Amino acid sequence: MRHVISVLMANEAGALVRVAGMFSQRGFNIESLNVAPTEDSAVSRLTLATSGTEDVVEQINRQLLKLVDVIDVIDMTGDEHLELELALIKVRVEEGGTSINALADPYDVAEISRHGDLVTLRYLGEGDDLNTFIATLENAGILVELARSGAVTMTPGAEGLHYHDPNGEALAHF
Repeated sequence: MRHVISVLMANEAGALVRVAGMFSQRGFNIESLNVAPTEDSAVSRLTLATSGTEDVVEQINRQLLKLVDVIDVIDMTGDEHLELELALIKVRVEEGGTSINALADPYDVAEISRHGDLVTLRYLGEGDDLNTFIATLENAGILVELARSGAVTMTPGAEGLHYHDPNGEALAHF
C-alpha cells in the first residue's frame, strides 16, 4: 500500500542524506521525495511516498524518529490531508495536430512557455490525475519531457507538523 509521510527535520547539511541512508540500509524504496524549508528557515519539511504494509511503515516512522535531525513524523495515509503535485510538461504541438487545449481542459494546466513547436505546461493537482494526463499525452504521441515534484501534503485545519521551541531558543539547537 502507498503511504505518504511528512517529516519535520533540521535544515542542516547531511540531514537529508541520513534520512535517505536509513531507507537504503533497510531496503525501503522511496517513490517520491520533496524537501524544502518551512516558515522557519532552520526547519525543513520532507514529504516522501513509499510502499509497504502497515507494519513496515510503522517501522519506518519509528526509525525516522530515531534520527537526530528529525523533529516529528506523520503518516498522512488514511487521515484527512491535502495532497498535490506540481509538474512541468513539455509537449510538441504541430500545426493542425492534436489540440493541447482539448487534452488539458479537464486538468489544472497552464501554458507557461512556447518555443517553436514545443510548449511547456504547468500542471497542479492530484498525482492520479497527473498520471492520467501523462498517459493521454503519451497516447497522443506529443509528450517530450516531464519533471514532477512528487507529493506535497498538509493536514487541513490546526493539526499538522509544527515545532514550537518551549524555551524560545534557536531551532537549530535541538
